[in-house]
Amino acid sequence: MSNDNNSNKSYPLSQHINDGLSTYGESRDMIGYANSPPAVTWPNNAKVALNLVLNYEEGGENCLLHGDNESEKLLSEIVGAAAIPNQRHANMESLYDYGSRAGYWRLYNLLTKKYQVPCTVFAVGMALERNPPVCESMKHAIQNCGWEVASHGYRWWDYQNVSMDVEREHIARSVQIHKDVLGIRPVGMYQGKPNVNTRRLVMEEGGFLYDSDAYNDDLPYWTRTPEGQPHLIIPYTLSENDMRFASPNGFSHGKEFSTYLKDNLSYLVEEGRNGSPKMMSVGLHCRLVGRPGRAKGLEEFLDFVASLGDDVWVTTRAEIAKHWYKHHYPNVRGGRSSL
Repeated sequence: MSNDNNSNKSYPLSQHINDGLSTYGESRDMIGYANSPPAVTWPNNAKVALNLVLNYEEGGENCLLHGDNESEKLLSEIVGAAAIPNQRHANMESLYDYGSRAGYWRLYNLLTKKYQVPCTVFAVGMALERNPPVCESMKHAIQNCGWEVASHGYRWWDYQNVSMDVEREHIARSVQIHKDVLGIRPVGMYQGKPNVNTRRLVMEEGGFLYDSDAYNDDLPYWTRTPEGQPHLIIPYTLSENDMRFASPNGFSHGKEFSTYLKDNLSYLVEEGRNGSPKMMSVGLHCRLVGRPGRAKGLEEFLDFVASLGDDVWVTTRAEIAKHWYKHHYPNVRGGRSSL
């Protein structure tokens, strides 16, 4: 797409090859569904598909004890922390340990016992290997509570400048860890801090139903592999996410978290009742919302979800993917419009 008014004019100081394009750079699409999303019919005619995502990262973060050359700096109670080169950060390590020692179990009990709802775990491979009791609890939840454990990569790294060979090995290693400690491979992938090659490597691995390294829609959508086969994207969120407890001007207490989530869900339910069902993700971290005062806010939100009955389908990303494959699979022989 181009702007006809500018097509015959020269702007040598500002022209770029991608000027006027709606789709470019392999992954950027500025239009998407536009104002004509697909006709979605969730199970039980739900108005919203709600997916709770429990990020299990503790033990896979940057740390000299893990072979890294600096300490972790992200998503802790020390807002704005800087990485310390070639040294351990004792407080940061201890804050992360809270997630695996205490926060995980609080959230596990909340979801499996009090509310008995399914969720998707984004699990870092190295972190899984370090905590057999957590792995056993996840196996139980997969078998008895409808949980899904997706891959969150082998390390909780920023992969921006990681080579393709290293990232390819990390993806394969994480898949094998899932098989070894959970008895099942992951069908979803969320690297979290990817680079422009990550999706290509996920497609290349060949065993994933979907990836979630996107934030650009309220519904799943299809892209294509280099060979032209459909590849499903289930977008995630950084806004309906407890990470805002660890960011400037974010959530300060559990009630702010629950109020924001309830407002978001209410709006989507209303859209669904008006004929345009959507999905909603909620991002959770063991070391953040696993703190009691914040977990109280999550409880308030889950009570609200329960009050909406069949209007909300609480499910996993794997189940959303299966639904999309069954009802919205594209015509692989068709043109771009089929996606």
